[in-house]
Amino acid sequence: MNKIAYFLLALILLPLTTSCFEDTNWEKYKEWRDVQDEWLNQELKKTNADGTPFYEPVVASFDKNMIVYMHYYGDRDANRDNLVPLYTSTVGVKYHGRYYNDEPFDSSYSRTDSIANFTVNGVITGWSVALLNMHVGDSVKVIIPYNAAYGESGYQTIPPYATLIFQMKLKDIVKYEAK
Repeated sequence: MNKIAYFLLALILLPLTTSCFEDTNWEKYKEWRDVQDEWLNQELKKTNADGTPFYEPVVASFDKNMIVYMHYYGDRDANRDNLVPLYTSTVGVKYHGRYYNDEPFDSSYSRTDSIANFTVNGVITGWSVALLNMHVGDSVKVIIPYNAAYGESGYQTIPPYATLIFQMKLKDIVKYEAK
């Protein structure tokens, strides 16, 4: 090998070797993760008045590693014949988003039109999983672990490894027409 080839090889390998010694988000956010994990473990121990679990674990049909925890409010039978969105549907949703410590980070209610329209496949994975398991009219509380939310990097004001909690109501499937 000539000197240029060695130089190029060193340039390629240098970032790989130095990245092994850098402080990662995993370590930086250890305390944040631990507090949220403890909160989630306590939250998942909750039960309804009849002793059944308060939250239902819901696994994504498209990725068995994606789990969200949902609690349906009201009588689900009242909405069981209502429409269910498809992965490509645009839906109208009312929601409040907060962290494990009840600190809010987003809400459709803070906008002039409190119903926000999203495509099911255009939101975080946890929302997609929840929406695909709702009928129009359903209201839920959904806990979305970080791996089904914004992951290791976070997004804008949402920090890395954030477990997100949403109160959601599926109001509509936009432009749905029965054929």
